Amino acid sequence: MECPYCHTVGSRVLDSRESTVGIRRRRICDNCQKRFTTYEKVSFVPVMVVKRNGKKEIFSTEKLENSLKMACVKRPIKNIEVSNIVEKIEVSINKNYHNEIQAGKIGQMCIKYLKKLDHVAYIRFASVYRDFKNIDSFTKEVELLKK
Repeated sequence: MECPYCHTVGSRVLDSRESTVGIRRRRICDNCQKRFTTYEKVSFVPVMVVKRNGKKEIFSTEKLENSLKMACVKRPIKNIEVSNIVEKIEVSINKNYHNEIQAGKIGQMCIKYLKKLDHVAYIRFASVYRDFKNIDSFTKEVELLKK
């Protein structure tokens, strides 16, 4: 760690604490003996989402949450429930997919959680995700859900 005062490399950690920003470390420079604070934050390598057309984009929890909220509009679903689904999906992606994930896998995870949460939200999401071509495919999905 470089000292912000004398710019030499070499310091000792005096104290470490958890903070809202990450880990707060109080340090002392081995050369000039001045004290300074550093903050460490865990960062993940961004997972790339491979779209149907082959394009790639960085996984966005905001985009995922917005699409789930759209499916849940005017349903008796709390924002915290949607946030919990997003968190579960994000944890699963970070744990199981290190570089990239197909957009379809994220859609499948969403469908799995929405099906348990609310059938109408599930059908709304599935109608976009599965890209129903006609009323028969839509009706078939509703009939499967009734069973």
